Amino acid sequence: MNSVKANTAIDKIHEFQRFGSILGLERMNSLLKLLGNPQDDLKIIHVAGTNGKGSVCRYIYSVLQAAGYKTGLYTSPFLEVFNERIELDGRYITDEDLAAYTDRVLDCAEKMVARGEHSPTEFEVVTAIAFLYFKEKGCDYAVMEVGLGGRGDSTNVCRSPLISVITSISYDHTDRLGNTLAEIAAEKAGIIKEGCPVVTSAEAEDALKVIEDKASELGCMYFETRHIPYTVKAQGLAGSTFDVNIQGVSFDNLEISMPGEHQIKNAICALSALNILEERGNVNLHRDAVYRGLKAARQTGRFEVMSAKYEKPIVIIDGAHNPDGASALRKAVNEYLPGKKILMVTGMLADKDTESILREFTSITDTFIATEPDNPRKLDAESLKTEIQALGASCESIYDCRAAVREASEKAAAEDFDAVLYAGSLYMIGAVRGLLRQGE
Repeated sequence: MNSVKANTAIDKIHEFQRFGSILGLERMNSLLKLLGNPQDDLKIIHVAGTNGKGSVCRYIYSVLQAAGYKTGLYTSPFLEVFNERIELDGRYITDEDLAAYTDRVLDCAEKMVARGEHSPTEFEVVTAIAFLYFKEKGCDYAVMEVGLGGRGDSTNVCRSPLISVITSISYDHTDRLGNTLAEIAAEKAGIIKEGCPVVTSAEAEDALKVIEDKASELGCMYFETRHIPYTVKAQGLAGSTFDVNIQGVSFDNLEISMPGEHQIKNAICALSALNILEERGNVNLHRDAVYRGLKAARQTGRFEVMSAKYEKPIVIIDGAHNPDGASALRKAVNEYLPGKKILMVTGMLADKDTESILREFTSITDTFIATEPDNPRKLDAESLKTEIQALGASCESIYDCRAAVREASEKAAAEDFDAVLYAGSLYMIGAVRGLLRQGE
């Protein structure tokens, strides 16, 4: 729960929602100039992609922390509390700091408007807060996750990141980023800067060609992770153990705590980026820091088990909000919960590819509760129910998320379900996570 001061700051930030989400760097550059261009004094690791970028950021952040570096992490959106978006050495920005830095950034935003410039958007304000906070707290490194796309994203004001990382490329935000993988990849590749190394875990050939061409054009070292061989030693709901060799460096029995084979690939992407940074003399990593950091990394809301060990039903939440994310979820469920009786609760945004997502979801189970995320872009529960039923599954609609969680708990107990799986919009997942932690 945020303090009154922090809530006031957050309310002020949210007022900038009226300016929408506008890609482009002109407003951001103007705002940061008034703040003294704090981003220019930071060592930035910049991460874009459709899926996996949050997890890759978390792995890199965790390893750098384990190595003793003062490290910042900027992500979006938040799940439960706004402060999650700006993290430093394992702690969210405090309410007091959030309030103080918000006032300073908004003062500069007012100056922009007063001299006839366009106001910054909400995301630009928050990104500016993060840059200023990380600089003044003396960060050794700042791991910055792109919000949307890359080229025109407000994080893309960093002129010379230590490394640019691009994770998977798939269809999402097609209204803003393009209708083909090549077009979407071009937007993501917009984070590539002259002479800065590039690592990508993308797999689609169309996307890879665009990324490689951009890296070549700007004279960047380019490295793909898709063909790096690895051997899985163990997998389960508690994570995975695997061996991998990256550019001649062997890592045996690496452990990660995020389940799913896609998380092994994310960890390899992060490890490849860290290995390049070490080869270039940007960081100094002892092997034990790599092992400890990877194991400690956890991404809330991504195939996260919320129930106690051995408790039935198993309760899992996952922010699978696009087709690739839904596919990864289906594969993980098939791997770890084969043959289990599963009740699924889902809520989505109306501007998503709901048909493709639901085809993956209905391959997991045929019993659903449709609910709604607390967001103006929500798909109403009744419409979602109709789409699910059209795919042959049974579904009831419950508009209120709290009521949906209670109904899922009662239904799972009454009908002896092995697992309750909450998946869909991150806005819904954040609300559900809070309710589950409160014992709802």
